[in-house]
Amino acid sequence: MAAQVLPQAAHSTFSDVSQSALLADKYRGAVVEDLQLPPAFCLPSTESISRAIELAYERDYSHIPVLDRQRKPLGYVDVSRLKQKWEAGNADPDDKVSQYMTKFTKRSPKDPYSLITPMSPLSDLEDFLENNIFALVTDDSRKFVLGVATAQDLENFVTRRGL
Repeated sequence: MAAQVLPQAAHSTFSDVSQSALLADKYRGAVVEDLQLPPAFCLPSTESISRAIELAYERDYSHIPVLDRQRKPLGYVDVSRLKQKWEAGNADPDDKVSQYMTKFTKRSPKDPYSLITPMSPLSDLEDFLENNIFALVTDDSRKFVLGVATAQDLENFVTRRGL
């Protein structure tokens, strides 16, 4: 039986494979839901910073999303930075977290938010986390924050799965 020789154009090399295909293969088609994230923990914008710090340390969180009354994400609190301000006397324990949060920037239709849902591929999440501290996992219509994903969550997934 003779070996079939393929034309040069039919051969693909490692460099020909797109970056996204490599990432998709890295996670073997897994999606954000496969990370098994705990339910989101978010703060209302009216929460006191003393309570925010207490809750963050109970849950071992370094960043906590802040929501408005309609549960729309407004920004996030960097817990260590908030604690430093409090300890330095630059923040009163009864101050509201909204005074110290990092606000999410408004986006235009030309520069929309990245949508991360439970069904988003982990490769998309990895791309997003290259430039962001964490990702808010929302429903498709962005009405509910379902979870918070970090690069550490991705690393834990890879370690658990032996990928």
